[in-house]
Amino acid sequence: MKQSTQRRRIDWGLVATYVVLWLMVLVVAYPLTWVVAGSFNPAYSLSGSTLIPREVTLNHYIYLFTQTQYLNWYKNTLFIAVVNSLLSIVLTTMTAYSFSRYRFWGRKTSMMAFLIVQMFPGAMGIIAIFVLLSKMGLLNTHLGLILVYAAGQIPFNTWLMKGYFDTIPKSIEEAAKIDGASHFTIFVRIMLPLALPIISVVALFNFFGPMFDYILPRIILRSPEKFTLALGLYSYVTAQFANNFTRFAAGAVLVALPIAVAYLLLQKLLIAGLTQGATK
Repeated sequence: MKQSTQRRRIDWGLVATYVVLWLMVLVVAYPLTWVVAGSFNPAYSLSGSTLIPREVTLNHYIYLFTQTQYLNWYKNTLFIAVVNSLLSIVLTTMTAYSFSRYRFWGRKTSMMAFLIVQMFPGAMGIIAIFVLLSKMGLLNTHLGLILVYAAGQIPFNTWLMKGYFDTIPKSIEEAAKIDGASHFTIFVRIMLPLALPIISVVALFNFFGPMFDYILPRIILRSPEKFTLALGLYSYVTAQFANNFTRFAAGAVLVALPIAVAYLLLQKLLIAGLTQGATK
């Protein structure tokens, strides 16, 4: 009797778990399905659209590629995202490795400063960023936007990557030093390959940031030909007399596709970087 009762309790717990998971799937999938369905809706407004379109059209996608600067915005966003990701990896890996392996004056103070900076919202520095870029002549440039992204992400990424470097045994480096390896060789040929999962996490986070951000591009960029996707698509639904929600939905779907593919291809590295250590 006790075994049957225990088995029944475990089954009910499993049922409850699946119910919660399916509810979460529905909450996430419903708005995504609505956006995808709206992008194929012949109308221009989402008010008359249904979850399963009665008529399917590709006119909104064709319009984006032929009648707008969507491709140019896509190119701008990919350029900013790729350069920001690469620059952030270089800056963050060197910074995190230094804090993890070396002992120097001001080390703890600097780490605490990084932590305190994360407590304040990024919007507090918008005016300072605008003034600084204006004096440097970097307003309305992609370079200015990339520098703001890369610099602003250093504190959080440093803490994230330092924790991973701390899990790598120092005995590996000591063995390499006995074999005559320099600090740079150890960093490039030993530490970076071992830290590949967390590097992938940082790279993806820094790549996806410019794909969704609206505030910083809105402040820094002025010319329509230099807009990012978020900034360009937002203008569709904020312009006077604008009624382009289905075209906005089509643009949003095209933005989500490469992100979804990247997550599917790199999900193992993402999980390893966020949950596992590197002890071999």
